Amino acid sequence: MTEVRRRTFPLEPLRPVVGTVFGTQRSLRRGPGSDAAGSRPYQPGDRLSSIDWAASARLSAITGGDDFVVRETYAEDAPRVVVVLDRRPSMGLYGPGLPFLSKPRAVRGVVAAIAASARAARAEIGWLDFGAGQATWLPPRNTFPPSLVERRIAAPYDGPADTISQALRHLARHGTDAPKGTFVFLVSDFLSVPPAASWRPAVARGLDLVPVIVQDPVWDASFPDVAGVVLPVAAPGEERGAGVRLSATEVAARRQANERRARLLGDRLRGFGVDPVVVEAEETAEIDAAFAAWAARRRLLRRAHG
Repeated sequence: MTEVRRRTFPLEPLRPVVGTVFGTQRSLRRGPGSDAAGSRPYQPGDRLSSIDWAASARLSAITGGDDFVVRETYAEDAPRVVVVLDRRPSMGLYGPGLPFLSKPRAVRGVVAAIAASARAARAEIGWLDFGAGQATWLPPRNTFPPSLVERRIAAPYDGPADTISQALRHLARHGTDAPKGTFVFLVSDFLSVPPAASWRPAVARGLDLVPVIVQDPVWDASFPDVAGVVLPVAAPGEERGAGVRLSATEVAARRQANERRARLLGDRLRGFGVDPVVVEAEETAEIDAAFAAWAARRRLLRRAHG
């Protein structure tokens, strides 16, 4: 993959991390540890044990108020990351020149954002997909081979309908490589909503599941009023396809089905306490902004949970 400087996002776990101990190499991630990273003003939700009382007293004496300073440290462990790419046919849509989101191009941006952020956190990163029903599994390591990942993204999108369920079962069988606290970025359009039974064991094991929902906000999450309009439709791998004309009844049915699926997916993720990254564009800045928004929400959740 072409190296592009990305706006990275922090890998902040909601639960204690089981990762690779750096030893003499310090993590760049803020978290439990012994090495001082700096200080900042107290914010609601911070632990009382993190307050630097001496610094707080000095600051309060200067300001004449009750001001508290919190110590921050560098984490002593490195998070692990696994990128799961859903290679079902719908993820191969669409090519250039069509008025729809190009999911393969969006996937490239998503994977680049995750890989850059993993490098910034000195995390080990792995890969999993099921092209043609066969697992391609790279356990988390310090290196992430760009050429192999690019080939997997560019390969035919011919994976099974239950890719996400298969991926979660696969990770359960490789618990040593993907222990509790591992970030699992599930990159999919989720047009096939995984059953609740496939999420439950992964959540119970303590995997940090992060669905990355790659959807066209107009055509996937809903459906526009295009009755009588000739739409350019292409099959996966095709840049252009035949024109299709839908009736008003067909448009209404498609919209209802899409919106029902979106509600089901949202309800299922909320039920498991899983917050997704929603990617609705293929431009680098918009993809990076989607991850930044997710990271900001996660930071608030961490403070709320103490």
